[in-house]
Amino acid sequence: MPDLDFALRLSAPESTLAVGGLVLLMLGAFMGEKSARLISILSVGLLVAAAAVTVTGPLGQAFNGAYVADPLAVYGKALIFLSSAVAIVLGDGWMHRAKIARFEYPILIVLASAGMGMMASSGDLISLYVGIELHSLALYVLATFHRDDLKASEAGLKYFVLGALSSGLLLYGASLIYGFTGSMRFDEIAAYAAANQSTGLIFGLVFLICGLAFKVSAAPFHMWTPDVYEGAPTPVVALFATAPKVAAMVLIARTLEGAFAGSHDQWAQVLILISLISFAVGAFGGLAQKDLQRLLAYSSIANIGYALLGIAAGTTAGVQAMLVFMTLYVIDQFGFFAILLSLSRGGRPIRKIADLAGLRKDKPLTAIALTVLSLSVLGMPPLAGFWAKWAVFGAAADAGGNWMLVAAVAGLVASVVAGFYYLRIIKLMWFDPTPEGVGPTDASPIEAKTIAWASAAFAFPLVIVAIGWIDHFAGIAATGFGAG
Repeated sequence: MPDLDFALRLSAPESTLAVGGLVLLMLGAFMGEKSARLISILSVGLLVAAAAVTVTGPLGQAFNGAYVADPLAVYGKALIFLSSAVAIVLGDGWMHRAKIARFEYPILIVLASAGMGMMASSGDLISLYVGIELHSLALYVLATFHRDDLKASEAGLKYFVLGALSSGLLLYGASLIYGFTGSMRFDEIAAYAAANQSTGLIFGLVFLICGLAFKVSAAPFHMWTPDVYEGAPTPVVALFATAPKVAAMVLIARTLEGAFAGSHDQWAQVLILISLISFAVGAFGGLAQKDLQRLLAYSSIANIGYALLGIAAGTTAGVQAMLVFMTLYVIDQFGFFAILLSLSRGGRPIRKIADLAGLRKDKPLTAIALTVLSLSVLGMPPLAGFWAKWAVFGAAADAGGNWMLVAAVAGLVASVVAGFYYLRIIKLMWFDPTPEGVGPTDASPIEAKTIAWASAAFAFPLVIVAIGWIDHFAGIAATGFGAG
């Protein structure tokens, strides 16, 4: 019984979300759609409580090593749960204004967060797969949440079909790994891989990486991303761009650095190749985009390539750099999507890049916030994006090896190319006139405006103070995890 008690205390964050989500579901079923706002508020409180339980809870392993609570899991889950809470705040007002508010929206995010927490704490292949599927099933439904919108239905269908394909790749890779090692646990797989470098095990690892790369929309497994970003409701896309990517990146780091640390030379080559393709697709694919959400989709593909460089380094500093990058990336992304949710004309959201022309006249503060965030994602010093890229490129350079240096240089080149579409946004807002016959922008909702300005203020100047703290806690997470 003491072991069971410890296991329950260890897994309290996921238990809190699972039980709380079911209670909220029952509440919504009895109260009906009028409970949507109340359940959103309670869901945010539940996610914040889960984050607090994560930070203050014990560390260790439970369920025969299937569940791991270490500093890496604590850092990742705190970021995941807080990101999900922000997504609910952004989505609640938007759903009511679009007249599609349903009490299921926050509950689906809560249940998805439970799966993402499981991903961050996975200690074997079974918990890895269960966590991925638990969060994916909720995300498939969220993608089609606007049921009367044809693009949303198309986005959800594409996401589901391609998600099923990626799950098949991942499951096949896991089965190969189990077949050659005879174990599901990461520590036992690591012991076997260190003594036996079999071709079959490497094949299983490659399939596993391919399945995980789909979850973070890394190229060439990105084919779902632009269409889903364009068709899904904007607050849902804000969720897709943040919390699930953090969960998947932590899972990739845990799997590769934990179960396959002795095979670094093999999987680092795959990650470097995926990073290089992601740089090219994200940078050049974004140049042709006219829709803001599709543009952000290609931007996310390139940024995931940068984050993967940190893991490819195979060092403690590399994992630390990845965590720093993902933290700053999440904050910038929420700022971008909050601005999208705050901009509309005549009740219609602004979705085209060209619609930003002359924004400085209608909403000068929003134009300033978008300028700061654009320069941040571009990597302009001393904004947040600069420190994020500095971390991953520095980790890649310190790791040594010709391919790591080539990948770092390619990432710098991709950043320069991607700078074109960020600078185009700034140019449209500040130097182009508002098109004739176009009315002024509508009043911005308070929650979106607040999050947008807070994200911009963090990108600069608050990041100057915060980057030291973020780097410190990311270092504790990477060192406690034991990478390198």
